[in-house]
Amino acid sequence: MILFHGHEAHARSVVKAISWRMLGSIDTFLLSWLFTGSAKAAGAIAGTEVITKIALYYFHERVWSSIHWGTKRPPADDEATAPAPEPGLA
Repeated sequence: MILFHGHEAHARSVVKAISWRMLGSIDTFLLSWLFTGSAKAAGAIAGTEVITKIALYYFHERVWSSIHWGTKRPPADDEATAPAPEPGLA
């Protein structure tokens, strides 16, 4: 499936999703508190959106990791296509 093939490991995508969500949740909490005037309501809003947005970000990352557009990737077989080192430089 396209979601699970890319140039990043799944663990990296999960850690990125969690760290991004932590930052986003702080933002959501502060904005919710500003708009509602209630820290309790802001906590409920921020706490609820954490779960869904981590999953959404993970799948978003995996899709983009599978898209080659706009990236420069080395050939799949680096050693077979790499030029031989010049004598005396190794």
